[in-house]
Amino acid sequence: MTACVIEATAGHEDEDVIASSGCTLTADGAYGARLASAGGSWFPERWTLDGPEPYAVPLPRNQPEEPGTEVQPMADGRVLIHRVVAGRHTFSLLYPTGPGTGELPLGAVECPDRTARLRLLPPAPCGERAYALAVGPRVTSVWLVAGGAFGPERLAELPGRCSGGVWLDRSGRLLALDRETGGHTKSVVVDLEAGGEVSPLLQIAAESDDRLLLADHDSGLLIVRSDAPSPGQDRLGWGVLGSSLPVRFPECLRVRDCSVTPFAIQPGQVLTPESCAVALRVDGPTGSWVGVWRPAERRVHHLRAPEGWLAGSGLWTPEGVLRLPYATEAVPCGVARVSPPPVAVPDPGAGTAPLPEREPAAPAAPAAPAAPAAHSVQPADPSARPAEPPAPPAESPAPSAARPVPLREAPLGRLVTN
Repeated sequence: MTACVIEATAGHEDEDVIASSGCTLTADGAYGARLASAGGSWFPERWTLDGPEPYAVPLPRNQPEEPGTEVQPMADGRVLIHRVVAGRHTFSLLYPTGPGTGELPLGAVECPDRTARLRLLPPAPCGERAYALAVGPRVTSVWLVAGGAFGPERLAELPGRCSGGVWLDRSGRLLALDRETGGHTKSVVVDLEAGGEVSPLLQIAAESDDRLLLADHDSGLLIVRSDAPSPGQDRLGWGVLGSSLPVRFPECLRVRDCSVTPFAIQPGQVLTPESCAVALRVDGPTGSWVGVWRPAERRVHHLRAPEGWLAGSGLWTPEGVLRLPYATEAVPCGVARVSPPPVAVPDPGAGTAPLPEREPAAPAAPAAPAAPAAHSVQPADPSARPAEPPAPPAESPAPSAARPVPLREAPLGRLVTN
């Protein structure tokens, strides 16, 4: 399964990174972890999701945790916790022990530069190791903080400030980061088993900021964010890892007065990236809801989110069912199941073939998407059935687009499409 929690912040530096405010899920979707609160106190909570019914296990220690403390589930059911104590970043594994909580200290990382910030990277595909990113003014370091033989270990050091973090293979060897150098951001690949060797991944245009948001191991589908087609304005696009075809920036992924953030890709679609369903978090003036989009289609299906959705959290099954964790007073640990409409028959040329050139004139704005269907979301508990959100506003007209360079692992010809 492909699952993660993504939350964008105001600045590009930490944009599209894994955040601790939702529910972080293991790569296989078996466990989740979040920082929960009760009576004004914060404590880690583990969610078990691979059984007949989801359930949560609180993991409090002797004193409450600080708001913003990071937690991450491991494949064996333990929960990694990252605390900041007197300027040092400490890491421990928490696990239930009858009525209490056990804790296994793993060690600490102390950044020489006090202005450096350290955060956990997305869960590794294997689930047995955990990594962190320490970002300083001029240098970024990748640390192995759980699963090593001798405590935290620095694996790689890169010049420049890095953000993001996407795993490109199942072994947890190739990590994509968005590196800022020379005033622009480009995605690079770090080989953690080759001494941190760095190679370029995403360079759409010389003056553009290009970031990798999601990658699917089965199909090779990549979801990117770049301002190449609209300088100064970020847009979502897609490409295929290792392909010479161009990056595309569908107009349907632009929703007026809303931010759109992808958070999960449907797995199991080997060799058919155009059929992969991509889950989107849509944030607008009136709230948040779920969008579902496929590269083969030229539209976004807007679906209501369950009440209490841990926004930005979710995972796909290979069969195309989107599972969304939520928590309410009535259902403190629930998973809603969303079944989006099936794949529509694509228009000729909507698959892997590049689209034809367009006239430079901007097309008219499409109509607003229809309101979500009442049967789209099926909460585990009928009493927690979500309320329907307002229909999202219409999309804005597309400006004249620049012609970007294709996504690539090595430089290719100047192929472009919108």
